[in-house]
Amino acid sequence: MPDAKAPQKDAYRLILEAIDEGLYKPGDRLVENELAERFGVSRTPIREALQRLETQSLLTRDGRSLIVSSLDHNQMAELYIVRTELEGLAAELAARHATDEELRVLRRMVEDDRGRLDDPRALSRSNRRFHKQIHLASHNMFLVQQLDLVHRSMALLATTSLAVEGRGEDALAEHDAIVSALEARDGAAARGALCAHISTAYETRLRHDSTQDAPH
Repeated sequence: MPDAKAPQKDAYRLILEAIDEGLYKPGDRLVENELAERFGVSRTPIREALQRLETQSLLTRDGRSLIVSSLDHNQMAELYIVRTELEGLAAELAARHATDEELRVLRRMVEDDRGRLDDPRALSRSNRRFHKQIHLASHNMFLVQQLDLVHRSMALLATTSLAVEGRGEDALAEHDAIVSALEARDGAAARGALCAHISTAYETRLRHDSTQDAPH
């Protein structure tokens, strides 16, 4: 009896995760055969994934090449405005609809992250999981879908604000405040805590970018 086929790798997801984790940064060129070799996927699903990412504006054309898109200052501001409103709504809904089990998972995430404060990359990955868990706890499918789109675009920001010295500890305290509001079933407080968290992350990013762009 022939062996069952190994499950086909999701080329779209693999490329998206590589961008999200900084393996490919804004401005980097994506080459079909190199991607196929790296991920162990045939060129056809790679080509289809690249077309899908281009349609979603995560990749842009540079002549005949596809490069990872970048966000200018205004686009980043627009993205944070949308993210703040949608995530604030997710937190408010989660305060009403999250199960006790979901709240315990969020609390455990905060506690576990105390051991990641010296590893910005691990903390950044955990931060994405934390926010995703709040989205899911809203129990609103349409909101989760919109937030998925927003967070895909967040991958186009070349750096994480969590890499800034001291930001990890502050972000963890902000996560703790968000979870405390959710545990209290206080929707207004949860929305406020999450919006304040994103505002601080945005301000941190702006300060960091301004120092990077400063003339030497």
